[in-house]
Amino acid sequence: MPTIAFTMIGHNEAHNLPRSMESVGWADQIVYVDCGSTDGSAEVARRYTSHVHERPNNPNLNINKTYGIEQATTDWVFYLDPDEEITPELGEEIRRVIGSEPSANAFRLPRRNLYFGYWVRHGGQYPDTQLRLFRRGKAHFPCKHVHEKLEVQGQTGSLKNPMIHYTNRTPFEALGKLDFYSTFNARVMVRAGISPTPWQGWRHLVWLPATRFLRRYVLKRGFLDGWTGLIVAMLDGLELQMRFIKFWHLARHPEDMPPE
Repeated sequence: MPTIAFTMIGHNEAHNLPRSMESVGWADQIVYVDCGSTDGSAEVARRYTSHVHERPNNPNLNINKTYGIEQATTDWVFYLDPDEEITPELGEEIRRVIGSEPSANAFRLPRRNLYFGYWVRHGGQYPDTQLRLFRRGKAHFPCKHVHEKLEVQGQTGSLKNPMIHYTNRTPFEALGKLDFYSTFNARVMVRAGISPTPWQGWRHLVWLPATRFLRRYVLKRGFLDGWTGLIVAMLDGLELQMRFIKFWHLARHPEDMPPE
């Protein structure tokens, strides 16, 4: 039977790790890379696996994701975030698929996103297809940007059962993530040599947030998810606005550039 490892990275994820690691307790290997946590995440992870590594908290998350994947010694690897969970049905499907000697080197699967405890089914939030399961050595993260996807050598297939993503427990957590991603993206824009212009201001502060909101909330029927659907659609545009405001400031005051 082919072997499989689940790899994770995390920063201050002690509250999420028990759920995610218990959901993959059947795996041949669990690799956890702790990224400068101060909440005892590494100690929590050691209750479930001996493969715990500690690294600096690099803003480009894919660097530590790649490090974690490199520690796996199994035939197959599944990258899992600490706020995600593998259901029993998905676990059974994964074992069945990799045991069938598939021709594909990687597999996509749907993901259920829970915002504030509510499963958001519309607005482009489901099936939210993710590419996570791959034959070791046949896929990698480019490590160029925080949202880079896996690049795969060869064919990809699909799984039917979804994993669960506890996206944000509270609005405070959601805003904290927006702060992180907007800072990262603002830093990328400044270091690319881009200068703020009236057109960019209009695009990031008005045009893109408005069109994204209309697409998610109206065209993709996010309104069917009630208040949660409205808030999720608004948060999508808010990141763009926060990004430009930070970019505009950092372009004028590079001495305020946040450290890597």
